[in-house]
Amino acid sequence: MELQPISSGIGPSLPVTPGEESVKSLNFNVHRDEDHGSQGASPSHVIRARIHLFAIYFSMFLAGWNDGSNGPLIPRMQKVYDVGFLLVSLTFVVSCIGFISGALMNVHWTDKVGFGRMIVFGASLQVAAYSIQAPAPPFPLFVISFSLNGFGLAIQNAQTNAYVASLRLNSELYMGMLHASYGAGALSSPLLATQFAQMQHWSFHYLVSLGLALSNVIMLTLTFRGRTLDECLSLVGEAAGETSTSDHSNFRQILSLKGVHILAFFTLVYVGVEVTIGGWITTYIIDVRSGGPSSGYISSGFFGGIMVGRLALLWLNQKVGEQRVLYLYAVLAISLELIVWLVPSLIGGAVAVALIGVFLGPIYPIVMNHAGRVVPRWLLSGSIGWIAGFGQAGSALLPFITGAIASKAGIKALQPLLISMMAMFPVLWALVGHFSLPRRID
Repeated sequence: MELQPISSGIGPSLPVTPGEESVKSLNFNVHRDEDHGSQGASPSHVIRARIHLFAIYFSMFLAGWNDGSNGPLIPRMQKVYDVGFLLVSLTFVVSCIGFISGALMNVHWTDKVGFGRMIVFGASLQVAAYSIQAPAPPFPLFVISFSLNGFGLAIQNAQTNAYVASLRLNSELYMGMLHASYGAGALSSPLLATQFAQMQHWSFHYLVSLGLALSNVIMLTLTFRGRTLDECLSLVGEAAGETSTSDHSNFRQILSLKGVHILAFFTLVYVGVEVTIGGWITTYIIDVRSGGPSSGYISSGFFGGIMVGRLALLWLNQKVGEQRVLYLYAVLAISLELIVWLVPSLIGGAVAVALIGVFLGPIYPIVMNHAGRVVPRWLLSGSIGWIAGFGQAGSALLPFITGAIASKAGIKALQPLLISMMAMFPVLWALVGHFSLPRRID
């Protein structure tokens, strides 16, 4: 049987497998309605869409703010609590446990609870976590609080990505802006955290985070009002997506998709690299390059690079194609990491770290765009939660491994570890293409 190419208008055409023919026949009416609806969006739809996106972007900003705070504060945590690299790395591990738990809960409860309630619940857990962290409680309680934060972030991550990936018009642009918001938060927080790290009341940084988290809860509550995802999308003129006809649970359907698991493992390595750089580069610069207390600003440069890359390189993604351009970003990031490792220059290292952020930045949105194109909508939130949950496992595993190795060999082992992990990017991305899921048509 000859395979006929199909196209959704985004990226290269892919062949149709026999199984996809039935999917196409089931959804062609929805696709036509979508085209009609997207061209006839009313001004009220546009206004509501902007309000929804602003609330979602602020939620992702806070996720970046949270992750960007860790690097500059780690040296102060070690000093205040008198712990080494290994014990302070437990903050990553506990956060990971919370994130994976949240991702699993998201798969089971999104359809029952609904988009609007789930995302507010996740935001509320961040409020609880910062309330515990702000007074600098005993170390065990301080560490445990990171699990609440991870749980809440997992739910918000899945819901925000699912919302944007469900949009039919300009979803790549909106996805880039969503994750640029993460970069903006991660850029901003080290600037403040570096100052608090040098103060007596260093943990008051979490009071600022608490204020942002409360604002997030209020904004999400007023914007989405407990509505389901389809209800929210209908308010902005989006047609309803396809629904499941399978007798199996969503969780079982997700587990049966090989492509989801390959994407998840790729995300594990990518997020692990990103968080390891952001979390440990300050310590590396201080100990290996003899940087001063202001070395925390290098972490800001890295996350600022991520923000810039996710917006400034959108044109390159479209010109080269998201499937191919990721290989280019991987090669450039590895080359720059070699410069950080082998060139003993403080300024050169700082510039290289920022450029690494620029080229790593577009990778995560590309992964989410790919998932949005190939996963059926009724599985999208759960699949993204599963993929992001694995990513968060990487955000704990790699920084923890780095801390464990650093406790024996010193923090200078950071660079070879990062390069070996980055070398896995092109290999895993090739597997993503090989085990690609059936193309989603809705």
